[in-house]
Parts: sequence; C-alpha cells; structure tokens
Amino acid sequence: MEYQPVVVKKYQRPISKHNAESRYWRQFRHPVFVKEYAPITSVHFSPSKPHRYAVTAATRVQIYAPRTQKITKTISRFKDVARSGCIREDGKLVVAGDDSGLIQVFDINSRAILRTLDSHKQPVHVTKFSSLSPTHVLSCSDDTTVKFWDVPSQTAVTTFTDHTDYVRSGQVSTSNPHVILTGSYDSTVRLFDTRSGHCEMIMGSGLGERADKAAVEQVLMFPSGTVVLSTAGPILRVWDIVAGGRCTRALSNHQKTVTSLALNASADRLLTGSLDQLVKVYDVSSYKVLHTMRYPASILCLAISPDDTHILSGMSDGTLSIRRRQPKPSEIKADQGRLDALDISADIKLGHGSLKPSAARQPLADAVELRFESQTSKKLKEYDRFLKNFKYSAALDSVLKKNVPPTTTFSLIQELIHRDGLRIALAGRDDVLLEPVLRLLLRHVADPRFGEMVSDIAGIVIDMYRAVIGQAPLIDALFLRLRRKVTAEIRFQEEVIKAKGALIMVLSGVGPHDQR
Repeated sequence: MEYQPVVVKKYQRPISKHNAESRYWRQFRHPVFVKEYAPITSVHFSPSKPHRYAVTAATRVQIYAPRTQKITKTISRFKDVARSGCIREDGKLVVAGDDSGLIQVFDINSRAILRTLDSHKQPVHVTKFSSLSPTHVLSCSDDTTVKFWDVPSQTAVTTFTDHTDYVRSGQVSTSNPHVILTGSYDSTVRLFDTRSGHCEMIMGSGLGERADKAAVEQVLMFPSGTVVLSTAGPILRVWDIVAGGRCTRALSNHQKTVTSLALNASADRLLTGSLDQLVKVYDVSSYKVLHTMRYPASILCLAISPDDTHILSGMSDGTLSIRRRQPKPSEIKADQGRLDALDISADIKLGHGSLKPSAARQPLADAVELRFESQTSKKLKEYDRFLKNFKYSAALDSVLKKNVPPTTTFSLIQELIHRDGLRIALAGRDDVLLEPVLRLLLRHVADPRFGEMVSDIAGIVIDMYRAVIGQAPLIDALFLRLRRKVTAEIRFQEEVIKAKGALIMVLSGVGPHDQR
C-alpha cells in the first residue's frame, strides 16, 4: 500500500490586530541607521528619479543614493552650521543656507558653488526651490525676513518683513508660483503674494485675546493650494484658505512639539514627526491616526520619497533612519516594465505572418495509437520520509524547528498518536533533545487550537520523565514555567466562566419588551 503523507489540519485564521493600512506602513521595515556627529536638521528627496536625497547635518550637506543608502556626494563648503539642503526639481542643483546668513547654490555633480545669496543678517533655516519656477529660491531667516530670490541675477525679487520673530518654516505653493506660505515664532502663519509684495492672509493661534503664543514650528500646503497645515507645540492645525483662513481642526496626538510634516505621493496620507520620538500617519479625509512608528530619539526632520518607497527621519542625537519598502510589481511604472522593441520584433515577424518554431503545429497522432504519460511521484517532506521509515523520534525532531508552523507540528503529533508512536518519539531524550519539546508546550499551552493536545502531551512527558526531574536545571526551569502558565490559564478560564454566568443571569432577566 502506498504511503499517504501527513494531512496538515487547517484552522480558521486568527483575527489580525493590524488592519490593511497598518500592514502597509509596517512594510517599511528593517531601518538602516546612519550616525552623524551632529543633529540632523533637514532631509529632502529629489523630485526627479532616482530620487537621491540630501541630508543636512553640522557644516555639510550629503547626497545619498536611495538603492544603496551610500553617500555619493559631500558638500562641505560652509563656514557655519548648514541648514535646509534642498534639491531642485530636475535633480541638478542644491541650495542650502547656514547660521551665518549665507545662502549658496551648488551643482550637485561637481559640487561647485554656482551662486551666493548674501543678504540675511542671521541664521537661514529655510531654503527651497520653487517647483513651478526653478530659477527662484525662497529663504526664511531668524532676522524675521522672508526673501524670494532670482538665482541667475543673485538678487531678491521680493522681501517680506511682516513677521516679528524668527521665521523657521516656509514653502512656495506647488499650484501657484507667486504664493508663499510661512510660519514664525510670532505664532502666526502668513500667506504672501510676490506679485503684490504684501501679506494676503494671516492665520494663527496667536491672534485674539485668548491667544496661544506657541511658536509655529512647521507649515505645509496641500498640492491643491486650498488647505494649510501648521504645528505649534504638540498641536496640529488645519486651515481652510478658501474659507478665509479659518481653522477647521486642531489635533493633539503627540506629547511633545511636532517638528516635521510630510505628505505621501498621492497627498492622502500625512506623516508627522515629533520630539516624543514618534511618527504618526493620518488619513487626511478624517485626520484619524492610522499608524504609529517609534524611533530611538527625538525627530527633527522627516521626508517620504516621491515613489513612496523610503521614509527618512533625522534625529537630535545625529542618527539618520532610512526605512525602505519593497514596491509591488503592480506599483512599478509602465516605463520601467516596458518590453524592448527588439524583443517584440523577434517574437512577431511583421508582414510575414510566420509562426515561431515553438508554436508550429505538431503532426497528428495515429487514431489507434495509445499515449501513456509518465506520472512523477510527489516529493515527500522530511517528516513524511521519516514517518514512512517508522523513524518517529527523527520525524518529531524535524517539526520542532523554529521555521516549521505549529499547524504542521501538531498535525504530525496527531499522526503519531494515531500510530501509537508518540511515546516512542518522546522516549530516550536527554536534556538537549527534551528542551524543544517543552518549549513547544510553553508556547502553545494557552492557544485554543492546540490547548487540549498540549495537555495530553504534557501529561505523557511528565509521566515518562518524572524520575529525572531535578537533574537538569534548564529542564526544571521549563517545567516550572509550564506549571505557572497552566495555573494562570486556569485562573483566566475561571474568570471567563464567572463573567459568562453573570451575563446569562442579566440576559435571562430581560423580558421580550426590554429586548426591543
């Protein structure tokens, strides 16, 4: 009679505590940590492929390759602490400021200084290219001024002096090259227009009698240009520009100051980084927290790549965290998966209509010819081979390995029970071979799928090895842990039964009218 392989029993899949959204963000696993010798003040991805990123720390800006996470260029031509290294839309230029008030534009390949913008009197914390007008640069400084520069002529096209304190955040609108958004330590968020040269809208919690004077740390405008986000302390605020700058939401999900904001490529998820060492992911339609990521230190800056495959976090202790997600084949762009024209022409001969040799018609078989196809035997798994040869102990050892799922392990044990071979498999074991058996029982004694079988196996093991208990400290410790876990499980089951009885009494006293 032919050997029948062990049938692995299928159990109902337990309900996962992670929803689809959480599982997506958990794909950003195995972070790579790069240690710098000073706090990382800025991280920025190049909008163009291959999406290199600039990391600003101490007196240098470093350019990393996204695939290898290796430094490809180092720009260190700064006299003071560098700030806000930003790569232009085409990926060819880098702009950065420093604490001396100097702004420099570099060629990303040669690292040569192309332009120097020297007008600010105090540290420059924001330098960004305009995405719609690549020859213009925005700068925000601690001297309370905001400047919009024309790079070729090295002159400030417009200077705004409406803020009364440090200006530490700002950006040029991605929908209108004339609109500038800034946030300041004077607790206001302002919207400027370079055409008029004036502030067109003021938003902020620092307005009115009951003013919250918290400094605005970060601002972000949605690609549509109609909604603005700002952070002041641990509070995230949402402003509706269409409604005249009205605050529509105020969220407080962090315990400390929120220092960074970032949107994903489709702008439907918002990431916030804080000094409380957490990054939170929001759904922008409801502003509910979908996922939380923990980091080893306070987060100063945050960025997500344009293709949603990398998350960068710069921390106060000088650590750069690089989280990477492997994109699915369906997410790869069409131009990357396009077939080569030569390959297509080799498969299809245009204008001739000939078939490939593999597709040529085969000659028809004789009508009376009988055709027999060889049946290849299915390869048996390791534990099936041992069972087939009645090596029960070796079969049990093969499923006690860490990479074997518990459903397979207990299916084989059930087969051993049917064969009256479980005692044979457990017999003659020393402390080294008995340890994985006890650890298996410890892991699954409280699992409702295997609890009854674990109890039976534990009884057999105790009965067989009662005489040697007390001779191996490790085995004794595992037996004690198993006893404590069984006691805790029995106590838990007693509490469940009590709660069940109380519920039955309550529900039995509810009449039909009350049930309605």
